[in-house]
This record gives sequence, C-alpha cells and structure tokens, in this order.
Amino acid sequence: MIRRLTAAALAIAAVPAAAQEPAPPATVVVAFDRETIKPLIVEGLANKETGRALEANDPVRIASISKLVMALTALRLMDEGKVDLDRDISDYLGWKVRSPYHPDAKVTLTHLLSHRAGLSDKAGYIIPLGESLEAKFADPAAWRDTGAPGKAAFEYANLGSPLVATVLEAASGERYDRLVERLVFKPLGVKACLNWIGCDADMQARAVTLYRDTGEVARDAPEDLPPACTIPVAEGVPCDLGSYVPGTNASIFSPQGGVRIGMVDLAKIGQALLLMNKNGFFSDAAMRRWFGEMAAAAGDYEPDATDVAFCGYGLAAYAVVDETPCVDDLFGDGFGRIGHGGEAYGLRSGLWLSFEKAMSFAYFTTEVPPPKGEVETSASDPREKALMKRALELAGSR
Repeated sequence: MIRRLTAAALAIAAVPAAAQEPAPPATVVVAFDRETIKPLIVEGLANKETGRALEANDPVRIASISKLVMALTALRLMDEGKVDLDRDISDYLGWKVRSPYHPDAKVTLTHLLSHRAGLSDKAGYIIPLGESLEAKFADPAAWRDTGAPGKAAFEYANLGSPLVATVLEAASGERYDRLVERLVFKPLGVKACLNWIGCDADMQARAVTLYRDTGEVARDAPEDLPPACTIPVAEGVPCDLGSYVPGTNASIFSPQGGVRIGMVDLAKIGQALLLMNKNGFFSDAAMRRWFGEMAAAAGDYEPDATDVAFCGYGLAAYAVVDETPCVDDLFGDGFGRIGHGGEAYGLRSGLWLSFEKAMSFAYFTTEVPPPKGEVETSASDPREKALMKRALELAGSR
C-alpha cells in the first residue's frame, strides 16, 4: 500500500455552540489539496477562563507531529550537504552513542527517525537544561535488546528525538529552534515555534490552552507562557538560553512534541509536501529518500501488539488506510494517507496527506481521554474518527 501511495506521490467554518450549552472541546479541522486550504470545523474556546473563542489558525501544541517537522528539517539539512542520514551520529556529537547490547553497531539519524535504534522511553526522554544528554544515553535503561540499530524491532520511542535534534545542531552549528525556523517555517511562510521560543506576543495571546478530559488544565494556560519559563530546566539552573551551546542538549526544545502552530499554517506545510520537488522545498533525492524509507519499512511490516497503526514508519511518517497490512480506519474512505498523528495532554492531532485525488487534513481536538492501552485496529480515538467522518462529509468526500 505504501508503494501505491509512493507511486502516486512521485507522479506528481465555524460551528457555533448552542446557547446555554457548554462550549464543545476546542477543535479545528482544515482541509487542503495542492491548490487550496479551507477551514471546515472551528469550534470551542481557546481558553475557558477568558471565554475567548477559538480561531482557525490559533497556535496549539501539536504533539508528535513535531517529529515530522524534525524529519523535514533533517532532509533539508541533508540537501545542504551538512548531514548524512546514514553516518554514525557519534561523529557529529564527539562522544560515542552505542547500545549496551550492540556496542559495535553504529546509530544513525535514519535509525532514530524510524524508531529502529533500539531505544526505550523507560529511562524518560526529557533532559532539562543543565543536565547531560550523554549521561542519559549511557544509562542502560535507555536501550532495549531487540536487535542491533537498524535491525531492531520497531518501537515508538520519544527519546530518539532529543538525540536527532542535537545531532542536527552539531552538524549545522545552529540552535535547533532557529534551524527549524530557517529550513521549514520561514521558507513555507508559516508562523510557528518550539516551546513558545520565538513566537511573538500576538501568537502567545492566541495560544490554545489544552485541557484533559477531566477539565483540568494540562498545558499552555496564560500563566504558563512567557515571561514564565517554557523549557525544562534542572533545579538551580537559570532559565536562560544565552549561554546554550548548540549540539549539547536540544531536548530543551521538546523536538518530540513541542511545536506550536495553527492548523492553517500546518496545512501549508502539508501542501508543500504534496507539491514536493515541484516547489523547490525538497530535492529529488530528499523526496525519494523520504518515500523510500516508508516503502522499505512497509515491506518489513508485520502487525503485532507493539506497532499497531504504525505501518511503514520511516523518517517520521507512516500510513493510515483500511487495507491490509496497514489497517487503520481513521478515514474509512478507501484512500490511503501518509503523515503523522499526535496524542498528549488531552489532545489528538493529525497531518494526513493524500496523493490520490482525495482531500488532505490538518486537525486537532482537545479533552480526549487518554489511550486505554488496548490493542485495536487503530491508534485513533473514537472521537477522532467521528471528527474525520464529519470533516469528510463537510468536504463533500463521502
């Protein structure tokens, strides 16, 4: 199925809440194709305490879609000749990164971006400013023995993202947030940032507060935004990036989930990917590498309890389609889509691209219950599926 999507790619409204009723969870769905971007659903409140109504491009923490942004940054840096996705990352960092179970096997950016390096989140994946990234990866708890890097069984691990971002810093000499701005956000004309660093006062004023399904504030309440400290900091360490040295600990930018962006701007990133090398964002080599890694991963894909709904995961993108072996009924319209989902702090989000004459979508919804941990045919939440059904109907695709 990935190969079919690859071939196709290479061929290249607001709904008001009822009076006297509680506002629905903050939700935005934007549909797009190669030429158009259209908000379909915009409802709920950006913040319940202030009562501010949500707008289509209000910035929100998009969770793990941030990993896709990171992969795009890596591919763009590859196009500049500053990074090799298959090189031992130790060469960039200046210290050895090795699995204690496979001390002779190198670890590469490809392994990390595809969750095939043998890492585990059991040791935690947040390394605050003032703590050592090197020490984190020297901890045996950060690794698992499921094969050598590159051959290790797929296991989704957030811990790889701080390492990738730090390697990109070391290779470029640029701070990760500034690197993403230069290579992704600015060229595509979008306003976005990581952990609110670089987002101006207007964006901060439009921030979407995330609430859990219990109603508890989970993230990005007004008092949590600047001038409050928005990065993880070790005890006793000042919240100051003035002396930060790129290539030491990019975990502070939360590359695994810390991008803040509105859905219209996220759709612009998706639209650029639909155009691929037609718009100069990617070279032919980068485009083919991105799809090639997904196709190769799909060829090795065997659904089991550990990787349900992560079919063909390569370089921070994967497929959803109601078709063997990539069974995920998020859309259920017979069209395969490639992209990345997000789940954190009561939020569900997605950026899903169709290269087969179907509609693509960027969306988020809030106050979603946490995953139950049960093995199903989809990683999607029922509310998320209902939202996509509604979006398809509004887009005239059902």
